[in-house]
Amino acid sequence: MDPEAPPGANALLHTARQLAGDVLLGRSLDVDAAGTVPEDNLDLLRDAGFYGLWTPREVGGCGFDELERLAILEALAGGCLTTAFVWAQHGGGSAAAARMPVGSPLHDRWARALATGKSRSGVAFAHVLRPEPCLFAERSGDGWSLRGVAPFVTGWGHIDAVLTAAHTADRLVWMLIPAIEAPTLQSRRLCLAAVDSSVTVELHFDGHIVGDDSVVEVISYDEWLAGYRLGLRTNGALMLGVASRALALLGPSPLDAELDTARRALHAAEVDDMPERRAQVGYVGIRATSTLVSSVGGRAITLGHHAQRLAREALFLLVQGQTAEIRAGHLRRLGAADG
Repeated sequence: MDPEAPPGANALLHTARQLAGDVLLGRSLDVDAAGTVPEDNLDLLRDAGFYGLWTPREVGGCGFDELERLAILEALAGGCLTTAFVWAQHGGGSAAAARMPVGSPLHDRWARALATGKSRSGVAFAHVLRPEPCLFAERSGDGWSLRGVAPFVTGWGHIDAVLTAAHTADRLVWMLIPAIEAPTLQSRRLCLAAVDSSVTVELHFDGHIVGDDSVVEVISYDEWLAGYRLGLRTNGALMLGVASRALALLGPSPLDAELDTARRALHAAEVDDMPERRAQVGYVGIRATSTLVSSVGGRAITLGHHAQRLAREALFLLVQGQTAEIRAGHLRRLGAADG
């Protein structure tokens, strides 16, 4: 056996569950209040090999498939969602760099560094799903000039690169750019009701120049959306982790079976079924965390108790990675819209 080879999926899942239960959970309340994720937490995930979750072995990654990743995401989210959320943003940039041709500037600069966790990445594309574009790219010499706002970028100060999407007249330009402030690139921190220590910011671009050697692809919106819909399963794994932790603290209940059913349905869902399965997971997550709060009583709303943290995190995940179809599914299940 190659001593340098990354661990297999079962071994890494075992490690994830151990770290979540033995280390991350015990730190989670402090992280929640700290204002930022401790570097020690991110270093733990790096040293265990979790930053390679989205990349092939050729660049130092794990070579796992989607379902193997989901179980690990769920486990880590059940320890400390804030830490897991910052780490999970890494996947987009890391996978993008690994897909670039060997010998290209993006591949040479970022692929192995991101796969091994030597460098970290985040994403800036939540705005792409908005009805009105808010970040634009125009040709400028041998590159692009970016102008506008990326409203939700997580892990600022912890990341070295950010996978960014901007609109042209009829397409999307995807770039992997250094996460470094400049006169043309400024951040404004957001204050979040949950996962605030993720250091989520708005990025303001004012004629920020990005060279063609940092461009991942230029693609139509519809083509991008088809691929994005395939990835909606991933966000559901985070809610599964929060709900699982709440039910573990609650003790045996009928919700255990409901969560298992929702997990299986999410894992098995085809693309067109994904929004409804995400809504199913979200509904169980809200009920699981609310039930824990009710079971604990008054102590549950003190900042020293996990129940209030998990309940706030479930609300956060109800809207994180949400599409119009997922929102409609949540509203139906919560009784605010017709079936």
